[in-house]
Amino acid sequence: LLTIYRKDENRSFPVTITREEIKTVSVKGKVIEPGYGWSRLSQFQERTVADFARKVEDLYKQDPKLKGLVLDLRNDPGGYLDAAVAISAAFLPDNVTVVSANGQLPESKFTYKASPRFYHRRGGPDPLKRLEEVTHGLLKTIPLVVLVNEGSASASEIVAGALQDHQRAKLL
Repeated sequence: LLTIYRKDENRSFPVTITREEIKTVSVKGKVIEPGYGWSRLSQFQERTVADFARKVEDLYKQDPKLKGLVLDLRNDPGGYLDAAVAISAAFLPDNVTVVSANGQLPESKFTYKASPRFYHRRGGPDPLKRLEEVTHGLLKTIPLVVLVNEGSASASEIVAGALQDHQRAKLL
């Protein structure tokens, strides 16, 4: 119970606050014109990879002759590293390096590759495996443009950088 006082009205009143988990949809997508899809990732959350796989599968079902895809990472502040590795892996050849660090301390040295063992840590099926089967590997070859801006940070920078480093996407 929260009591709010409004000075200009010289009164206070109680407000009951209920704690709830807020679930946001971090993935949107649509066919923007025949042959071209758009997918927006607003944040890399726990459910982002599964949501991305479902959304792209929906796009593919709407237009199985997709010729290009726009991956919109504008104003995406980042989030889970394993989600960034997974989204990168959806577009990259198997087992190529997505991100690595070579710090001075042993615990600050790591390499994450485009492979389920680097991103699929929870139980259950890998949503990207199903996506690859349904789309017949389309995401590994489809022309790709990644949109970034000054609000793209952290995990979104990892995805954009990996796709650019492997000449898999054009960045705008």
